[in-house]
Amino acid sequence: MRAYGPPPAYARAVLRIIDARTGDSTEAAPARRGLTRVEAHAPGLDPTALRVLLVADLLVRALELGGTPVWALLTGDHERAELRAAAVALGIRPFEDGGDLGSGLGEAQVLHVAAGSEATPGGALVAVAPVESPTTAAPDLSDPGAFRLALLSHPRDLPVRLDEDGLEEARRTLAHWRASVADWARRPSRPVPDEVRAELRSAWENDLDVPAVLGVLRRVEIWPDLPDGARFETYAYADRLLGLELTRDIGSLA
Repeated sequence: MRAYGPPPAYARAVLRIIDARTGDSTEAAPARRGLTRVEAHAPGLDPTALRVLLVADLLVRALELGGTPVWALLTGDHERAELRAAAVALGIRPFEDGGDLGSGLGEAQVLHVAAGSEATPGGALVAVAPVESPTTAAPDLSDPGAFRLALLSHPRDLPVRLDEDGLEEARRTLAHWRASVADWARRPSRPVPDEVRAELRSAWENDLDVPAVLGVLRRVEIWPDLPDGARFETYAYADRLLGLELTRDIGSLA
């Protein structure tokens, strides 16, 4: 880990995203802390649509971690039941139906999450690049954690080719991290270092830079002299955003 100065531990956390309509950085949670609506536009069940849902889920998690009330909405009528089932498998928070609830709850911000520059109503647009698949078959969700990690490992605005090699690498990484977390959990707990917490939040609050969050975890894993209890708490804290069930195997080690 690099050397740090005093972390901005008491600064107000502000999630900022790039509005694809304007190219400008905008606050996802307005200062008055009204309800933020995250609207996912997924017209049918395919890998790109699932990436849209995943990005919407990350926005919801990041906003909640910052103390912002969020309402998540799924639009579109095609293959809705299949999309919801896939979202559950991927650990994505449930989406609501209906478009008029937000105004009655003091809605202050609307974030649309959609593939490319898809036309959406007013509000900031969070654009998601397509997922290229070697087949036209339905997404393989036999290992949903690996599927989720494979998508999280790439910036959302860059296309991803989701093939078996990429999924296998994600499976290995996820299995390794879960086993490591289960091992660290057997040591005395230690707090997340302030500088690590600050770097994690800085990453995901900077246009939801999840690959940078994963990079912090990789460095924490090999950071010399860091107590294993602190490694455990760091991974558990980051997983509140990532949703990878990194603590799933606690207690499974002999």
